[in-house]
Amino acid sequence: MDWSRYRFRSLWSLPASPETVYAVLERPEDYPRWWPQVRTVTRLDDTTGVLTIRSVLPYEMSFTARRTRHDPAAGILEIAMSGDITGWARWTVTADGAGTLARYDQVVDVHKPLLRRLAVPGRPLFRANHRLMMAAGRRGLLRYLEAV
Repeated sequence: MDWSRYRFRSLWSLPASPETVYAVLERPEDYPRWWPQVRTVTRLDDTTGVLTIRSVLPYEMSFTARRTRHDPAAGILEIAMSGDITGWARWTVTADGAGTLARYDQVVDVHKPLLRRLAVPGRPLFRANHRLMMAAGRRGLLRYLEAV
């Protein structure tokens, strides 16, 4: 097992239409407005940007995100990542009753040297850190959707 490889899945039930949720999620440059752990997003071009994130633990991670799939009809947004983490992430947005289910899947390898050295003893903390980041993202998106 590669202790620096992570597979995550988060499910966000949201009280807005899939079209509205998709429209927000397809604009990563706005993520810092509603997701506190997404510290900066710098667009490089129409499909690529650099993101810096930090959750509860005292470390930042920066990576380049390149859009690999943008399919509004299927509700899919997917990126490839390189930098402190490499891999992919995908939002899948579907109708869920009167609202939306936003499913986030991610498979990444961590390359940040300190996190690689702490991979075995730190793994439970790193996974908890990710869960906290995702929970805060959902809360922030709920507030953001209420305002739009």
